[in-house]
Amino acid sequence: MAATVYIDGHVGTTGLRIREWLASRTDLVLRILNEDRRKDPAARREAVAGADVAVLCLPDDASREAAAWAEEAGTAVVDASTAHRVAEGWVYGLPELAPGQREAIAGARRVTNPGCYGQGFILLVRPLVDAGLLPPDVPLGVHALSGYSGGGRSLIERWEDPERGLLSLPYEAPYALERIHKHVPEMKAYARIRHEPQFVPAVGPFACGMRVQVPLHARQLAGVSGREVWEALATRYDGERFVRVAAWSDPPQTDEHSLDPRACNDTNRILLHVLPHPSGHVVLVALLDNLGKGACGNAIQSINLLLGLPESTGLPV
Repeated sequence: MAATVYIDGHVGTTGLRIREWLASRTDLVLRILNEDRRKDPAARREAVAGADVAVLCLPDDASREAAAWAEEAGTAVVDASTAHRVAEGWVYGLPELAPGQREAIAGARRVTNPGCYGQGFILLVRPLVDAGLLPPDVPLGVHALSGYSGGGRSLIERWEDPERGLLSLPYEAPYALERIHKHVPEMKAYARIRHEPQFVPAVGPFACGMRVQVPLHARQLAGVSGREVWEALATRYDGERFVRVAAWSDPPQTDEHSLDPRACNDTNRILLHVLPHPSGHVVLVALLDNLGKGACGNAIQSINLLLGLPESTGLPV
């Protein structure tokens, strides 16, 4: 019998993309509630209880409520909110995080889906900490640029409002400069660093796509070469289907199109670059679709693992 996957919050940006990518699957039953019932707590609770996997694409408080229903019913959960990103008893749903993570996800009942910014940062930094190339107490900065779909419906409406004229901006717009961004706790926890990074996110005049940049000063690297950094990433992700490390080049062979944040749009890929500098500095760059590998695609990887299916089933490369 085909497994049932219920999406709670299927009209949001992440929920819509998950629904779209699962729609053609014949190996599972996709369940959503009709418009007149999708906000009814009793109907939602019944749908959660009747599913093999419940995917929560909800605000944090609503996700906590639905997760409690799932625990009562014994339903596996993939939570796309930030409610449980660093919560005890939840498995971080990033299969490529480290050896053994896939098995942890497959054996879990409560999986928290990574944030798009967090995923890019962690995949760049964690292998370097694990390999001893960066000390855990290293102070890091990260600049990231996202398409405006990453902020959900409200940000989409803001950027697409013709009266604001934001789509004609010839530059990116930094935001969240006055607060600790919601992705910072997972960056710190799963990259295994002791200090929260200085995170400067920005939004650009395009719908989807993301570029995450982590500059490493030569003093931070303490004699570690760019080639060693590249080798650590290339070794960690060797054989990974969805994570690719760009070929080594010193000096970097880049042009105006090389680091396009839209390069992986509509796929479940993430592309990592290691860019050395003559002074010994290195810039790490991750390119991904904030709604692809950064949200929907990664959630589907976890759904497949929870159901005992091939991890790449139904995912565009």
